[in-house]
Amino acid sequence: MTLLLAIYPWVKAFHVIAMVAWMAGMFYLPRLFVYHCDMVPGSAESERFKVMEYRLLKQIINPAMIATWVFGGLLVLTPGVVDWSSGWWWVKFAAVLLMSGFHGAMSKWRRMFMEDRNTKTHKFYRIANEVPTLLLMIIVIMVIVRPF
Repeated sequence: MTLLLAIYPWVKAFHVIAMVAWMAGMFYLPRLFVYHCDMVPGSAESERFKVMEYRLLKQIINPAMIATWVFGGLLVLTPGVVDWSSGWWWVKFAAVLLMSGFHGAMSKWRRMFMEDRNTKTHKFYRIANEVPTLLLMIIVIMVIVRPF
């Protein structure tokens, strides 16, 4: 445990870096879906979006989410970082679980586009594009303000 205390600032820095990368992808992927909806399935444009969505998810979003969870787990294991009786921690944790669930939903939507089976409209994806922003606001407020 003393090792975790010694490397705490580094773990915290890498947690924030990973979270920023994860969020960048979470903001961008639904935006790609909005534009992909306007493409004719099987067209060159649609195929280009499939490649972009695949690479964004597999090469950026997934590794960033894993790193966020790993470094966040190390932070939680660091003595004195989390007061388990505080409400802010549990609200933040619930929001992170919801963010991870939304990540899973976007993976499913990407597969549907990949198979030319998307049934959702660009309006759906415009609304979905707001979910990561709302969850991020909750997470940041819980960590910085710790209202309860």
